[in-house]
Amino acid sequence: MGADAPAGLQEHSPRLAGRYAAGIEAMREIFGKVWMWVILGIAMGALIHGYVPEDLMVQIMREETWWSVPVAVVIGIPMYTNAADVIPIVKALLGKGAALGTVLAFMMSVIALSLPEMIILRRVLTLRLIAVFLGVVGTGILAVGYLFNLLF
Repeated sequence: MGADAPAGLQEHSPRLAGRYAAGIEAMREIFGKVWMWVILGIAMGALIHGYVPEDLMVQIMREETWWSVPVAVVIGIPMYTNAADVIPIVKALLGKGAALGTVLAFMMSVIALSLPEMIILRRVLTLRLIAVFLGVVGTGILAVGYLFNLLF
């Protein structure tokens, strides 16, 4: 819109410095609201990672049990990591005999359904949308876990 447009319709295009300042302010606001919850989620994951014996995880993730996939998903939810950081855990579990589908379900739940992730999503989504997200993604994760246990 040019200068001949009505005053209320003229575009406002802040300079680059103004955009950076607005972005930094928005980041500070979001970080201020969620930092404690992210730290709590990381701490819970660290406790599970550091104090839950690997052999116990392998026993839970055996393919002979029908409940191993949902339990693996529930164990993964309080943890917080990214795909690269969970690979050594997955490798160790598979090396000790855990079922592939169950380990995949665990890995996907750690990444997609983690508690800190839900807390961050709560800032932009309603509880109803988060519930739909959890239901759809959780169902998909369970299906993949059971399918891989069946096939491999």
